[in-house]
Amino acid sequence: QVQVVESGGGLVQAGGSLRLSCAASGSTFSIDDMGWYRQAPGKQREFVARISVGGRILYADSVKGRFTISRDNAKHTVYLQMSSLKLEDTAVYYCLWIGPPNYWGQGTQVTVSS
Repeated sequence: QVQVVESGGGLVQAGGSLRLSCAASGSTFSIDDMGWYRQAPGKQREFVARISVGGRILYADSVKGRFTISRDNAKHTVYLQMSSLKLEDTAVYYCLWIGPPNYWGQGTQVTVSS
């Protein structure tokens, strides 16, 4: 049974930093891509970042240069280091195990205040 659990969200001032973690269980973690998405109130869920096993990384333009995705295959964990946070980064952040099948975590709230 695959489980994907995010943690690390919280309240931070604009310009600050947070690190999100995504702990995943499942036998194919070390061969599958992992991703981060986010959903702000009243908006659709949007892509944030993606990382392959081989280290190929993609970022949304809105976070490029500010967010860093990484993974530790030994710990079955994916991280999202977020820096220079902006008010518009406020959202629920979701981790995605990219199969198929795909598995979503329950999300973790990130709130950026002025």
